[in-house]
Amino acid sequence: MRKRLLFFTALTALLISCGKKESSANPESGDSDTATFFELCLYQPGNYGSANWRIPALLCLKDGSLLAVCDKRRYNESDLPEDIDIVIRRSVDKGHTWSEPVTIAEGQGVKRGYGDAALVECENGDVVCVFVGGNGLWASTESDPIRSYVCRSNDGGITWSQPEDITSQLWGSQASNTVCRSYKASFFGSGNGLRLTRGENAGRIMFAAAMCRKNANILDNFVVYSDDNGHTWHVSNKAYSGGDEAKLMELVDGRVLISVRQNGERGYNHSDDGGETWGTQGRWTSLRSNACNGDMLRVCSMDHGDSINILFHSIPNSLQREDVSIFTSRDEGETWQDPYLLFDGPSVYSSMTLLPDGCVGVLLEKNPSGQCEIWYQHIPVKLILQETPLQNH
Repeated sequence: MRKRLLFFTALTALLISCGKKESSANPESGDSDTATFFELCLYQPGNYGSANWRIPALLCLKDGSLLAVCDKRRYNESDLPEDIDIVIRRSVDKGHTWSEPVTIAEGQGVKRGYGDAALVECENGDVVCVFVGGNGLWASTESDPIRSYVCRSNDGGITWSQPEDITSQLWGSQASNTVCRSYKASFFGSGNGLRLTRGENAGRIMFAAAMCRKNANILDNFVVYSDDNGHTWHVSNKAYSGGDEAKLMELVDGRVLISVRQNGERGYNHSDDGGETWGTQGRWTSLRSNACNGDMLRVCSMDHGDSINILFHSIPNSLQREDVSIFTSRDEGETWQDPYLLFDGPSVYSSMTLLPDGCVGVLLEKNPSGQCEIWYQHIPVKLILQETPLQNH
């Protein structure tokens, strides 16, 4: 206990800079004292004419504005091929107030919907949103596929381009990566993508994709990446065999870490060349969870002037879809400890972003009544780090 107290005494000074980033956001646009916890519900079943809401993605832009994207599942909570819209709300006051929803991609019926969006801000300031649409994952074929799309915003998420179909660049008989010609479907791990900031591949944007084998309902993970701000796309070699929804993180030594949804011990792997090739996959004994999507977030970086490296990982702290928590790593993802509870009860997907005021923004699916609600949480980094560890169920 004495060592823990000494650590957090030292950490107090560190957090003046750690967990913060420069922003040109207008300080008069909201409460000037925002480094406190608060939460609010963005969507409940029945809001805006939709019976259901799922699949959160949250991103804080360089100017401090927040983008919250999710699936508007009008008639039921089912995945594609259902009729689903992708919608966005924006906040310019650190999440205290939000715009009305704007549609990024509007579904036009069964097998004509969209879903599972992921976001990244490019080096040039464009925001790229990737997602899928059309047929369902397991029923997909090359002649009737689940399709992969890209939309782009050059005004901070206010307006968006029409969906661009990039399916043939990723998998199927025309794929430039010949390995991906033996797959029948692909979808992106919803939430956050990654833009590299270190080394010769700085500026590269990337998303984790789960591709389904042609002759078996087994998923493998690949990384979809672009070196021209999302105009053309390439696919890595296989990053994880027997994978699922996944997230990516850049480590301070320049390697890329992938975290993969599994039931029980969560999967991982590393890349030494900007996500193009991958090493030997493994499982984290310190991160056990239900098979569920989650997110990773960097809070501190020693190579950027902080005195410690800190990563966060959000995931259910249970072998059921409940008790979504934030785990902390102080050794660049080798081990994870000290879960901070986000919601005590049924809860599923989550997305995290770092805010200019030393807080973490979280977009979280809570489903205490059996149907998902989408909640925004604003949590000081120091609160997450000082929370008493919880025990797995």
